[in-house]
Amino acid sequence: MNTFPLFFKLENRKVLIVGGGDVALRKADLLRRAGACITILAPSICAELQALLTNDSSDNKHELIYKNYDKSYMTGSRVIIAATDDEALNHQIHADATELNIPVNVVDTPHLCDFIFPAIVDRNPIVIGISSNGKAPVLARLLRARLETLIPQGYGKLAKLAGEFRHEVKAKIPTLTGRRQFWERAFEGKVSELMFAGNEAQAAAQLQADLDHTAAQISKNLEPQEEPKNEAIQSQTQPVGEVYIVGAGPGDPELLTFKALRLMQQADIVFYDALVSPQVLDLCRRDADKVYVGKKRSNHAVAQLGINELLVNAAKEGRRVVRLKGGDPFIFGRGGEEIESLRAHHIPYQVVPGITAANAAASYAGIPLTHRDHSQSVRFVTGFLKAGAPNGNFKNFLNTDETVVFYMGLHSLARLTEGLIDAGRAADTPIAIVSNASMTNQQVLTGTIGTIVALQEQAQLPTPALLIMGDVVALHHDLAWYNVNHQQHNQKESDTDENWLRGGTAATPKATLKDDNLSRQQAHALSMVANLSDLAEQKSDDSLEQLVIG
Repeated sequence: MNTFPLFFKLENRKVLIVGGGDVALRKADLLRRAGACITILAPSICAELQALLTNDSSDNKHELIYKNYDKSYMTGSRVIIAATDDEALNHQIHADATELNIPVNVVDTPHLCDFIFPAIVDRNPIVIGISSNGKAPVLARLLRARLETLIPQGYGKLAKLAGEFRHEVKAKIPTLTGRRQFWERAFEGKVSELMFAGNEAQAAAQLQADLDHTAAQISKNLEPQEEPKNEAIQSQTQPVGEVYIVGAGPGDPELLTFKALRLMQQADIVFYDALVSPQVLDLCRRDADKVYVGKKRSNHAVAQLGINELLVNAAKEGRRVVRLKGGDPFIFGRGGEEIESLRAHHIPYQVVPGITAANAAASYAGIPLTHRDHSQSVRFVTGFLKAGAPNGNFKNFLNTDETVVFYMGLHSLARLTEGLIDAGRAADTPIAIVSNASMTNQQVLTGTIGTIVALQEQAQLPTPALLIMGDVVALHHDLAWYNVNHQQHNQKESDTDENWLRGGTAATPKATLKDDNLSRQQAHALSMVANLSDLAEQKSDDSLEQLVIG
């Protein structure tokens, strides 16, 4: 390595920054977080830098000196920063600091730097510095951003908790190996999970209980990790694991939450559904056991009661269990049934939401689920009820101001469309099929409930797929942005001429849509109406936006 990573203790130590502009501001902001006493030396100092340092401390630990550079101001400095745009002055500052044996950093001039400001991941007291030795600072910042997504904020609190227990642990566990093993169990087990979940008091209590138990084992001449021989004692000391019900989202791994990714990488065993993409599954811990439990329409590799039993048994073995579900666990994911089983067996659990398929399909297809001009509510519906019974509540789906999303509806497309029309829904109601939402092979097919069956017979879009029904589907033609080469609009101009984004509204005569000048006037008028509506809504408490999930 070209430089050796060190961490400076700067709390209440003088740091001299020569320069009073934006560069000095950035460096001062970092250094004040480390508790440094900052001295700014410059003939003029920007207002933001003045405000930063004058408002930072009540004991006036920082100093602003409105003068030109002079070597005498270096006296007592722990480190020196040259943040000027005067190259000759920067060289002089470097030479003076070198003569006084004070580390100096000349910003953006690597060969004049005794030390480098790294890209910092701050989880105080855990701090990670990333440096490219001045070769590629932008790359270092990108790597920092990547680490920010992988390291929860709770690690800082966990480190502080460990610091509070450090002396007690040293007193009760005499060997270095024993202490290391104790901390490994704490940092990888229940204590860390409680802290990450925001239960700080419970985490401290758990750590104390673990320490007392370990000390008791040592006093009985047992190794901390040794299993008791007596089965009765073993049943009392056998740790119970935890189950994480994790929403894997629609398939694109970049749509996972940070928490989902963290728990997936800690799992000892993963039970996953058919709708979990290989890319998402690949992000689970490499050495974790991965068990496929099916969940395709009318084809379950493991029945739901069997899955519940698998989760309970794995947790009772002390394992960290991830139940990985496509989409969101609580939207047609049976997550509620699984946690009912876990609660009945006193198994601790967490639920991590995921982006449900309806949101992903709509967003990636350019079909807003709600729109003030077209749809004021959205309804999520399953095509099949419990035990595979088809959902035939067609009279509930006749509201033209509502968007309806059908899960598991592709295989019963003909029955759904016929039932809707028989119940009174207009045959020209727009509908879309979104297949493999958010994935690189996503396809979208649009039509009406009167034509979509014939269109799908020709197109043969595969599962997994969702159906989106409502006037908002007409916006797809204009708003589609993802994988547009795989869109199969099947829309004629007559199917979309009432879409106001294309220049008209439902009240606009079709003949006028060809008049570009009038279209621009309409757009301007619609904008004014929208603004007036916003003002009216701000003065009224009568308006209500609703979300219907059925």
